[in-house]
Amino acid sequence: MASERTSTAPYRRIVAEIRRRIESGELQPGDRVPSARAITREWGVAIATATKAHATLREQGLTLPRPGVGTVVAGSLPRREHELSRDRIVRTAVAFADEHGMAELTMRRLAAELGVATMALYRHVAGRDELVIGMIDVAIGAIRLPRRPPPDWRVALELCAREQWAAFQRHPWLGPSMSLTRPQLAPNGVLLSEWVLKAFDTTSLTVSDRMYAQIMLFTFVRGLAGALEIENEAIRETGMTNEQWLQTQAGSLAGLIDSGALEHFRELTEHGFDFGLDKLFEFGLARLLDGLSLLVDVRAPG
Repeated sequence: MASERTSTAPYRRIVAEIRRRIESGELQPGDRVPSARAITREWGVAIATATKAHATLREQGLTLPRPGVGTVVAGSLPRREHELSRDRIVRTAVAFADEHGMAELTMRRLAAELGVATMALYRHVAGRDELVIGMIDVAIGAIRLPRRPPPDWRVALELCAREQWAAFQRHPWLGPSMSLTRPQLAPNGVLLSEWVLKAFDTTSLTVSDRMYAQIMLFTFVRGLAGALEIENEAIRETGMTNEQWLQTQAGSLAGLIDSGALEHFRELTEHGFDFGLDKLFEFGLARLLDGLSLLVDVRAPG
């Protein structure tokens, strides 16, 4: 995170102030901007810092050198920066993470994807933490549920869990990006939790019981989803699908089975075992809801 917070560096503060003067009209196109020596006097910085500020202003397309005059304000702000918005930045980040993984997403790479200077992003998002919250909010916001939950709480939770699982599959980075103990306050995430709490209105569960049930459901789906990003990274790094990788391990497993130490694994291989995350999701969801049914029955009056 330290690399994402360099906006506090002295040269960046100088750039931000000169940019403000340009955007406010205090400095017009063609006007001279403070020279490096003027910057050292006004901000009390070293000449190297002032030179770096000038270089950054040029990189961002805000200024240009004019022989015999000095550094002047460019004709206008770069067109692409005028088109920037928080929503566009966040949605571009989501698409990038979907394709390349969250580990590859930096503010610098996102700026390159948008065709703007990195500093331009900070006019709309404070930093990576805020960006990630926005990405989570967009991803969860795409989950479509009826305004009111179905009257049968189990039907409601099945629907919610499957919609969450679909969202995690669309966005493999989403599961590892969401914290259980320090949940990000993404508005759509809070609304989704409220929907689950409301699904138990036809039961006698307390609000605390409902909250634990909601957290347990989320933890189950998110736990499975944590494998999606890891699998995608492994495929990108090795070029092998999961099935191809398993084939490379078949010989080692066969040796262990032949040793006689894995009786039940031998039975599995003989009869066949069709494993997949979707099948594991359905199996686990059914068992989780079975357990909640016992709790609902226990809490029922009488």
